[in-house]
Amino acid sequence: MDTRHQKRTEIVQDLFAYSFKQDLQNLPYAASTTQDIIRHIPAIDAMISSLAIKFPIDKIAKIDLSILRLAVYELSINKIQPQKVVINEAIELAKELGGDKSYSFINGVLGKLMKKDET
Repeated sequence: MDTRHQKRTEIVQDLFAYSFKQDLQNLPYAASTTQDIIRHIPAIDAMISSLAIKFPIDKIAKIDLSILRLAVYELSINKIQPQKVVINEAIELAKELGGDKSYSFINGVLGKLMKKDET
């Protein structure tokens, strides 16, 4: 497995665990990226809320929300990777970790973010 994909998987697992415990001390990986995402959760969640209007944050599956938080962070805050790479990785993570329709939901939200950034 690609090391970058493995790192993203670990970050999503941390964010998923954090969504239940809200405690950085007991996260299995707690990479610096995870900690930075957690610091930016209010801004990231506000972006997600504005993009997924029909789905309040508390109604989005926690694994989907974790994947979205990572992707929105990489697309809007820590702009190191190309947008297409980030979106493709998010979709792959959704296919691996999410439900049957997770990948299409995540693709739709991130697609709206890209359209919003173009204007």
